[in-house]
Amino acid sequence: MYFTDRGIEELQSRRGDEEVTFAWLAEQLSTFVDLNPDFEIPVERLATWLARLDDEDE
Repeated sequence: MYFTDRGIEELQSRRGDEEVTFAWLAEQLSTFVDLNPDFEIPVERLATWLARLDDEDE
């Protein structure tokens, strides 16, 4: 188990029944980076990965 699994599990247990839009998620990620600029690169990588999930060539 990775350390990040704990945060993912907490997210699922606390908010797993909610529905969100990608616009809402993008806004939250932007706010997070504004408050935590050291995480800009990992957040950018996650956002890019999510955006390209359906790309066939990756």
